[in-house]
Amino acid sequence: MNAGKHLQELEKVRREVARKVRELRTERRWTQDELAKQLHLSQGYLSELERGTGSFTAEQFLKILSLFNVPANHFAKGTQKHELDLQNALARLGAVHLRESANVLPSEHFEEVANVVRETLASQSPRQLTALAPVLVANVDRIHLAQLQLKLAEVGLDRRLGWLVENTVEALRTELPTVPPGPWRQPYRRAELVLGLLRDALAAKVPERGELVDLLDPTIVTKKSIEEVRASSSPISQRWGMVTSLQPQDFVDALRAARADH
Repeated sequence: MNAGKHLQELEKVRREVARKVRELRTERRWTQDELAKQLHLSQGYLSELERGTGSFTAEQFLKILSLFNVPANHFAKGTQKHELDLQNALARLGAVHLRESANVLPSEHFEEVANVVRETLASQSPRQLTALAPVLVANVDRIHLAQLQLKLAEVGLDRRLGWLVENTVEALRTELPTVPPGPWRQPYRRAELVLGLLRDALAAKVPERGELVDLLDPTIVTKKSIEEVRASSSPISQRWGMVTSLQPQDFVDALRAARADH
């Protein structure tokens, strides 16, 4: 590759990283000033970086991975088609705070809600996992939950479903007292009832979890990081053997974001 082509490729990579950082920030509902403070930058310089006119340092990039809880390959071009396809499906099914990409055609595989839930639980993407809360609420009567549990059990992911359901129920119970009468209250109450029954049924089927753990966060790469994340895991995550920094509040935030953008 000659020097000119090499520079063009670097420019493409820089613009793509800038676009994804901007996308992560807006989905978290952070202002440029809020992210700039986390990265010890001025808001003006971050604005330049998000336009692709500069490059993040290695330290800033690692900080971004930590802040948004995404793996480094989130920024790799080759891994994005499936993730964008899944994100579009989640957005169409109720997680409207996730932005749809107009450049990705809908996949027939993701027309079924159960397929979207199953693929998302296997994806390990924190922002997509929490987006399942509004998706479950919007589609609680469209999903054959018992059948979904059996399919997930075949591949060893049934505990993730129990973890997701309990976090969603907890988020609904947090939100219901603050939701005014209107279009959201009845779906929330219905979802709380149906998912609460499912949570109880799943918990009864998995009484002994022992020392089995599920390393849900893709950023966990050492035994030390396992222990650090496990120590800060929520009681819900501990009950289901999930090692993750995701908290019930993250699911509350997803419900609120979907409601605000509806």
